[in-house]
Amino acid sequence: MSKEPYHFFSVDFHKVLSSIDKNLLKDVLRQMFLIRNFEQRGEAAYQQGKVGGFYHSYAGQEAIQTACIAACGRDHWYTTTYRCHALALLLGARPNAMMAELYGRSTGIAKGLGGSMHMYADRMLGGLAIVGGHIPIAIGAAFTIKYLKQKGLVSLCFLGEGASVQGAFHESLNLAALWNLPLICVIENNQWGMGTAASRAVCVKPIAEHFAKAYGIKSYTFDGLDFFNCYAGFKDALNECIRTSRPILIEAVTERFRGHSISDPGLYRSKEALKETMEKDPLLRLKSVLLEEGILTEEECEAMDKEARDIMIAAMKFADESPWPDPITLEEGVFAPQEKI
Repeated sequence: MSKEPYHFFSVDFHKVLSSIDKNLLKDVLRQMFLIRNFEQRGEAAYQQGKVGGFYHSYAGQEAIQTACIAACGRDHWYTTTYRCHALALLLGARPNAMMAELYGRSTGIAKGLGGSMHMYADRMLGGLAIVGGHIPIAIGAAFTIKYLKQKGLVSLCFLGEGASVQGAFHESLNLAALWNLPLICVIENNQWGMGTAASRAVCVKPIAEHFAKAYGIKSYTFDGLDFFNCYAGFKDALNECIRTSRPILIEAVTERFRGHSISDPGLYRSKEALKETMEKDPLLRLKSVLLEEGILTEEECEAMDKEARDIMIAAMKFADESPWPDPITLEEGVFAPQEKI
């Protein structure tokens, strides 16, 4: 991660810790274990040739979306990028159906036709593969919330720092600010857009702070490796967005543990830099806090990890044994006019 200073959202750690139900904290750690184990098993399946296309791992970024769902709940509309496995799991997608989708089987979430980049769940409008292309969809959800006068709801959109320089991002923020839409855009700055460092691709830093000023909206910057900083920040941002019905721009500063996709060896960063990043593992940081506070024991943590591992091994077996889609279904859901011959 960059050494340059960020002014992270100010948090009183002990106050935040005491405000969160202990059972919720246990559930959050369980979810992080589930996400990490899904990514590990999915990566292994990819390397064995059982998963085609691309595979974008969320490993190292778990604190952001787990904190968001824990703080905001599942009732809002969510949209994200092709790095979509974590959000789908957090919003209730079944591991069996997700793994089967990776394998391209008919029992998958999208019947095996979407693959790794196109996961869906309740209130999740998709993992979408076009960089920045999903942001107008999130704007549509925010417009719908306002049009239908659905009080207390917002549209949350996750994107990478690379998407923050796309035209769709800026056009969407302009409309959201102009129309006072309840939108929260979360830039997950994992420092690398494919193989290009953020410092060589985005002209400002912090990203959210600078771009938000241009559109007259509020911004936040989170420590994306710290669950408690993200949780408190999302709570505050949600309340602000609901109160004002104005868009908010968030930058969560983190760093992914893998290459852009699993096929990317990540030669653009040194082993030493990666090791330093992985020592700040958000999963291990949360686990350490729960152990220190006596909320969990080491044995309970190990049991959580084993449970998540067993769930994902069972999901791999389910996917392996699931049937391939019938070729006759290939064009289902594809809408295009057919010319008469």
